[in-house]
Amino acid sequence: MNDSTSYVAGTTDLPLLEDTIGAMLDRAVSRWPEREALVSVEQGVRWTYEEFGRRVDELARGLMSLGLERGDRVGVWAPNCAEWTLTQFATAKAGLIQVNVNPAYRLSELEYTLTKVGVKALVAAASFKTSDYVAMIETLAPELPHCRPGALEAKRLPALEIVAKIGGERRPGWFEFDDLSPKADLSNPAVLPLLSNRDPINIQFTSGTTGLPKGATLSHRNLVNNAYFVGRSTGLREADRLCVPVPLYHCFGMVMSNLACVVHGATIVYPAAGFDPLAVLTAIEAERCTAVHGVPTMFIAELQHPRFGEFDLSSLRAGIMAGAPCPIEVMRQVIDRMYMREVTIAYGMTETSPVSFQSSPGDPLERRVTTVGRIQPHMEAKVIDTEGRTVPRGAVGELCTRGYAVMLGYWDDPERTAEAIDAEGWMHTGDLGTLDAEGYCNIAGRAKDMIIRGGENVYPREIEEYLYRHPKIADVAVIGVPDAKYGEEVCACVRLHSGQTASAEEIRGFCQGQIAHYKIPRYVHFVDAFPTTVTGKVQKYLMRQQMMQLLDLTEQRTA
Repeated sequence: MNDSTSYVAGTTDLPLLEDTIGAMLDRAVSRWPEREALVSVEQGVRWTYEEFGRRVDELARGLMSLGLERGDRVGVWAPNCAEWTLTQFATAKAGLIQVNVNPAYRLSELEYTLTKVGVKALVAAASFKTSDYVAMIETLAPELPHCRPGALEAKRLPALEIVAKIGGERRPGWFEFDDLSPKADLSNPAVLPLLSNRDPINIQFTSGTTGLPKGATLSHRNLVNNAYFVGRSTGLREADRLCVPVPLYHCFGMVMSNLACVVHGATIVYPAAGFDPLAVLTAIEAERCTAVHGVPTMFIAELQHPRFGEFDLSSLRAGIMAGAPCPIEVMRQVIDRMYMREVTIAYGMTETSPVSFQSSPGDPLERRVTTVGRIQPHMEAKVIDTEGRTVPRGAVGELCTRGYAVMLGYWDDPERTAEAIDAEGWMHTGDLGTLDAEGYCNIAGRAKDMIIRGGENVYPREIEEYLYRHPKIADVAVIGVPDAKYGEEVCACVRLHSGQTASAEEIRGFCQGQIAHYKIPRYVHFVDAFPTTVTGKVQKYLMRQQMMQLLDLTEQRTA
């Protein structure tokens, strides 16, 4: 393809890493034994790499002593905590496939996840916020209190044999997490299996807005290399201290944070079990963090916290804002008010381990705040039209990616795997984007989020970026709602800064003469909060349903 078409390929001057996750951890332990590997502020945990490595080895052997074998699935259902991370690395060392379970799941979601991939062992927190995990598991497996630990036989969860809980009172049928790590002889490496870096090591369920969640299956090679190159693009280096408020069950926390720190010799710092802006600000100051990760809603909450000005954040240098479209104004504030002069934007999806595009600290500021950067090393990308043809540079189309980071497939679902990954290995992201002359990518939004108003394609993010300039607006989400005349109309759901008031007429007036008339929101609705996933992504499909109900609208059908 020539330079006028929307195709890019990443550099290949640095070779891909061919180590397993366990080998990467062993290397970190040998290189930085006395450096802090993990600090969990809320738990009072502070482990060096040497101690962390020892605990991981003990847990890996403990899991195998329970009869778990290479390829068995081990679920982890807990908020951010030291035990989550021990399990992440211990399962990888033992050749077990970790299944990340969303902490927000309820009964039907939990049952679907455990049965879909045949989870044999489950590590769960006793509870978190309003979720009583023990009660939910015992609801699905009422046989549990009558079984000896490790010998569960549950009618509704036929594959599940072992359950272990983190914290809480002892209960019949359960192992305590600390019981899983026998004081084994760690001098015999032969106890752990020989593994291939192509082995599946992780299953993450994608939180699709339609249909049942799919289990994206990822290998050591997928994850180690993504962690390595994401860390390099961020400027993560030895002795950095990374504040990690993003949830570990998601690729952001597990790969871009946890694994990247281990690969590059940095320290992982968890401020709290769940996201709390005050805990983040406190941890950054107390632990002298040099970097922090977050989705845009997290950074907004930190910047707008009433005590923001009390904290010394001058230790910060870098970080990543990702997980959802990043508002330009928020990015500017993070750089100016949080000292994060090297902050980068990352873009990707669970199915690509997750990052495929990322900006660089060396990129011009304008590029860092208006694009998601350039293609990652050893990856390719193209933008295609609805017929599958590669579009010219600058034209909008579906973004497709290919390379080492693309998942092995959806677990036990060849049909949906084939829908996502074509015969040439291209992952069809479902995102609309453009590639400019220099290879920088801009995401216009989800293909399904695009609004078609009277035959005009309207990209919600473009309108959102403009509305963020309004001094009264703290956050905004633009959606399409049904309209009898135009098919769809533009609706802006707006959250104002504390103490501010505004009218729909004022917001629309702000748009007059500044954006095309058909992009100006017909409906402006003021909200106190948006429905979001645990990772902070705004659930626009729920907002659309709510607005249709509020406005008494019905779907419009065209012939």
